[in-house]
Amino acid sequence: MKKILINALPGIGDALMFTPALKFLKETVPDSEIDVMVMYKSVEDIYKRLPFVNKIFYHDFLKENPFSSLKFVLSLRNKYDYSINIYPTNRKEYNFINLLIGANKRAGVSYLNLNTRELGFLNNIKISEDDKLHNVEHNIKLVEKLINNKCDEISTLIFPLTDDDIEFSNKFIDENNLVDEKLLIGIHAGSSTLKNHINKRWSPEKFAELSKMLISKFNAFVLIFGGPDEIDLKEKIKSLTDSERIIFVNTKSMDQTAALIKKCGLFITNDTGLMHTAAAMQTNTAAIFGPTNTNLIKPWKVNHIILSLELECQPCFYNSPNSLKCYRDDVQFKCLKELSPEFAFAQIKTFMESINLLPI
Repeated sequence: MKKILINALPGIGDALMFTPALKFLKETVPDSEIDVMVMYKSVEDIYKRLPFVNKIFYHDFLKENPFSSLKFVLSLRNKYDYSINIYPTNRKEYNFINLLIGANKRAGVSYLNLNTRELGFLNNIKISEDDKLHNVEHNIKLVEKLINNKCDEISTLIFPLTDDDIEFSNKFIDENNLVDEKLLIGIHAGSSTLKNHINKRWSPEKFAELSKMLISKFNAFVLIFGGPDEIDLKEKIKSLTDSERIIFVNTKSMDQTAALIKKCGLFITNDTGLMHTAAAMQTNTAAIFGPTNTNLIKPWKVNHIILSLELECQPCFYNSPNSLKCYRDDVQFKCLKELSPEFAFAQIKTFMESINLLPI
């Protein structure tokens, strides 16, 4: 029996984009024991319900001191035949952790930028990064090389819901009087703030204007999603919209959030983990893209539209430990600042018509 450790240390979106590779790995090596290392509770929430996973090891590397983290990693040393750094985990810390695990076969991606500086050579099973491929495809290729087998068909993103999750979402819909086939549109105006990723956000003013158009033109209800650290952002959109059809979504876990996203006819979002959650729920998605590469991280295998100005400088952000930075001399992050609500609405309306989502 092969013992395999998955180092799923990034956030929600990257963790979800590894789930098709995880499914392929377990189906191809069915007698394997697959454990997962995570450092975000939200990722633990997702992976603990996957049938492919035996154990989950949670450790908050960001909050724990280095000695505690080293002790944690060494507790897993020499217990695994294979270890895999999911894509993208391109920091030297991740590659060093992969080395310390002590597996004979250590899989990771060789990055186009800063690979040597970030110790990518410490992995001994490698594929080359290709910025024309999706993250999901990178992960599949990495597993293919590790186990020397070909994946014939890549699955959708996997995030199973339980009966409790569905009961929660049904209760929310009922309590807010959203039954009778009313058009529900979810929005997520937040994003991670790490590595300056706050600049991947479309402004709350623009989300508010777009929400007013959706309410006015389609008689929609708009559900505002966001974590505990995004309450002020949600409040601002609500105050700028001043409509009873704007409804806050406050949940206690990722599974509750996912269950409500599944209830939406359309989910409008920045490039965030909830964009990938929507894809996993097979919810029609309108994704707002600025500096990042749509080839790598667009919604996977779900009806979607990309809202982008497609400027000559897009994309400018590449996978590296460096912070997000705009290189324009005129308007910083012009790709998002000049993407208007009117432009977004027109694109979304066309998309909704194409998938027969508009009310008759």
